[in-house]
Amino acid sequence: MKKSKLDERFFESTRGRIVSLLRGTSGTVTELAEKLELTDNAVRAHLLSLERDGLVRQSGVQKGLRKPHFSYELTPDAERLFPKAYDALLNQLITVLKGRLPHDTLEEVMREVGRSLAAAHSSGSNTDDIEGRINNAVRVLESLGGSPRVEEHEEGLTIMSGSCPLAEAVVEHPEVCRLAEALVAEIVGKPVRERCERRGSPRCRFELSETENQS
Repeated sequence: MKKSKLDERFFESTRGRIVSLLRGTSGTVTELAEKLELTDNAVRAHLLSLERDGLVRQSGVQKGLRKPHFSYELTPDAERLFPKAYDALLNQLITVLKGRLPHDTLEEVMREVGRSLAAAHSSGSNTDDIEGRINNAVRVLESLGGSPRVEEHEEGLTIMSGSCPLAEAVVEHPEVCRLAEALVAEIVGKPVRERCERRGSPRCRFELSETENQS
């Protein structure tokens, strides 16, 4: 489930309220039913749906007067639904850096961060196969919140993404695209040219060169 305004509506639903109640703790069907003023069967149905979506899992068993009760907790995927302050922090950080660093230095800092992210996300998955490296770059962009796909043109290959994982920062600070460009180039092992769309809803576009990256 991707983060969007849909999440705001999700948290207003019964399933969303269950997710909120389980954040940082665990709970049984009975405990959740009491807090939500629902029947146990209604809560079980919602939990079953949340389990299928990979947002909730059984975390143990609690003793009961007549029989034990399963307790439930959130999965890591559910935690990603909650609002984070990362976008605001990144925007403010870049604003401060812009006031302290020359433009060329700031862009090189962005590239260095991208290369560091590439190393952290692709550790143990190095391959000499270019197709494998491109697939790895796509996987990393997906893990960061993008929706990348590979397109083949006469000029070569392009990694496109209809949603930019750094959209909030890119709108105010286009230099952030240098970070993503360096990340893709480091993983793929080829020079990459960023041709991202920054108007309206930012969209990623990385053109891959046929020349091997020597860095």
